[in-house]
Amino acid sequence: MRDQLITFSGGNRELEGYVVFPDKPEPSPAVIVVHEIWGLDDHVKDVARRFAQEGYVALAPNLYTGEWREAMQPDRIMAGMMFLREAPPEIQRDPAKMAEVLSTRSPEEQQALRTLMQIMSAQQRQTFAEELLGGIKYLSALTEVDSGRITSLGFCMGGGLAINMATKAPELWKTVIFYGENPPLEQVPAIQARVFGIYAGKDRRITDHVPQFQQAMEEAGKSFSYKVYGGTQHAFFNDTRPMYNKEAAEDAWQETLRFLGKE
Repeated sequence: MRDQLITFSGGNRELEGYVVFPDKPEPSPAVIVVHEIWGLDDHVKDVARRFAQEGYVALAPNLYTGEWREAMQPDRIMAGMMFLREAPPEIQRDPAKMAEVLSTRSPEEQQALRTLMQIMSAQQRQTFAEELLGGIKYLSALTEVDSGRITSLGFCMGGGLAINMATKAPELWKTVIFYGENPPLEQVPAIQARVFGIYAGKDRRITDHVPQFQQAMEEAGKSFSYKVYGGTQHAFFNDTRPMYNKEAAEDAWQETLRFLGKE
């Protein structure tokens, strides 16, 4: 197994990435591992290495390349998330009230929250998904990769981006969603990849909307299966976070490998 840091074109900008190759001579299937809101951290790199150990070329792009890097430092992300958790829904839904509350915070907190809200906007998510398509092109050009078997897979924010990639890239082979938001349902007919979802039972903000996605996929004649892990929290797969659930994470990993191993 060998790994390296690379750059690839995301369209309007260059993206950094971490790529890991398995020890095998023949072309391998590949997985694009899309990070959580925390960015390309050690956990995501570890997941990429785990895929390489299973025989996949794994590419973990860094969406926070360039101008995003400083703004999306973990402490700033945490500050923004804490603010959003504490803000009542009526404030979150009202831009004027949100601006009023923001004005009472420090300039650093204001910038952190504005950046986080931009990251969470539908427009920025679509931009990120389009940039990630460059990862497919990068992998397809490698002699080590079987270009007909490329999967998009992501966690949390990255899970939503992984399925959004599938609405834009008919060449994707498969997609795996770890507790990510649904794509725009009107875009479901464009999906050609087979899709597998992994969700947390206590993550109602995400999991409650999965049946809508399932219905849209069925009506469009698409392949979608999923598993909900009862009693688990959002981000239960991440072994560096308090929500980690060892039993569920280990089972979800095996379910993912089984799904990817199916022809």
